Amino acid sequence: VQLQACGGGLVQAGSSLRLSCAASVSTFSTYVMGWFRQAPGKEREFVATISRYGGGSTSYSDSVKGRFTISRDNAKNAVYLQMNSLKPEDTAVYYCAAGRGIIHSTGADPGAYTYWGQGTLVTVSS
Repeated sequence: VQLQACGGGLVQAGSSLRLSCAASVSTFSTYVMGWFRQAPGKEREFVATISRYGGGSTSYSDSVKGRFTISRDNAKNAVYLQMNSLKPEDTAVYYCAAGRGIIHSTGADPGAYTYWGQGTLVTVSS
């Protein structure tokens, strides 16, 4: 499985961005998908996750809840992260990840994911 994330950029605080992650796998719908981020000098942290198949279950970190939305399009083998009301503290490299056998309680654990994209940089200026 190869994951390719894109959509990052430099924006002002309060702006929006939409990240995309394309997966090169025919069984994309069977994977739980997640977004994580890593700011300079900090550990990688959970952002959001979406369940497999119809994506009816989503989960967010407290820091992005209400501002970010994760979604998936299985027909396009893609997962998205819509980011609104961006803040300078959202500045980080954003990674998409895929895994199987992930239950809700482990969706925020980066160790639960098997495959990772290369990351896309989001910079939010104040």
